[in-house]
Amino acid sequence: MLHSRTPRVAIAGAVLVALMLPANAFGAQGAPGPSTFDVSTTSGSRDQTGAAVVARAKEFLATLDADQRSRVLQDYSLANAARWHTYPEYALGDLRLGLSTGTLTDVQWKAFDALLAAALGRTPNEGADEVRQHLLNDDYLNFGGTREGYGRKNYKIAFLGTPATTGTWELQFGGHQLAVANTYKDGKLVGATPSFRGIEPQTFEIGGVTYEPERQEWGAFVTLLASLDADQRRAAELPGPLEDLLMFPGAATWSFPSTPQGVPGSALTPRQHKLVLDAIGKYVNDMPAAEAAAFMSSYRNDLDRTYVSFAGSTSLANTGDYVRIDGPRVWIELRMDEPYSTDETAPHSLWRDKVSDYGGTRS
Repeated sequence: MLHSRTPRVAIAGAVLVALMLPANAFGAQGAPGPSTFDVSTTSGSRDQTGAAVVARAKEFLATLDADQRSRVLQDYSLANAARWHTYPEYALGDLRLGLSTGTLTDVQWKAFDALLAAALGRTPNEGADEVRQHLLNDDYLNFGGTREGYGRKNYKIAFLGTPATTGTWELQFGGHQLAVANTYKDGKLVGATPSFRGIEPQTFEIGGVTYEPERQEWGAFVTLLASLDADQRRAAELPGPLEDLLMFPGAATWSFPSTPQGVPGSALTPRQHKLVLDAIGKYVNDMPAAEAAAFMSSYRNDLDRTYVSFAGSTSLANTGDYVRIDGPRVWIELRMDEPYSTDETAPHSLWRDKVSDYGGTRS
């Protein structure tokens, strides 16, 4: 993959502590501390959640000048929704739509922070808090001096369609190793995918605070694969290594494999069913609780027809190690990518939904 193929850089912790982050809603100027998000439990119906997202989106728009608003507001279409990627902005030209986060003032960052919290939920280490840590990770890579195209200022925000409680619109936010795509119809969330997360290194420290935004996802898969017995492993193992995620950007939008591979849920034990659901939940919980529960209910009902497969080592410790969950609706895959910015393999993972991808828009 080409998105990070630049000289590796070692980043000294002492240098990180000395550097100062831009002041914004994600942390005061200086080394960032723990999450600034409200971590109270999300409550209320899906309708109330959708209305809150619309309200926060309008409040964010109100902070923008005319040029910024024109960049944020884009037409809703599948062609525009499909313009997501995981490469850093400098490698893509004009592929991503929207407003560059590098233009945001502190007030605008605060309003966008509130929008993310409404759209993705307030659970610690999930949702909006997880996105915040991803942005910190990109700042961390930028600190090394050879990642000038990295950092939170190099992401794009777009509203495909006008935020409202009638009609269809999408909140699209992405940049290096991050893609958020929430689609709303008549005030309700109807799709939360494609959703991509990647991280390198898995664990990093800034200002004495340790961050591991994708460790839970990776760990849930390691535990699931470790639970397979010899017969299950043979059924689950894929032939040959995979060079990348199968449904990576650039693949046809709805080109999910027609035949699942691996060991079916019907051949798993009740304990393993729980492990599958735990792994799925680490992705689905990147949204408010009521909306996550609706997705999980559907995925739970499909468990017997949901397949688990892997390639390489079940430890997910080596470059090319890969794991997939493939159900009638759910599609989640994680691959350990080659080291680029550090000496560590990097988990790249993607959640897609075969029914509600892009809000169900197919043309």
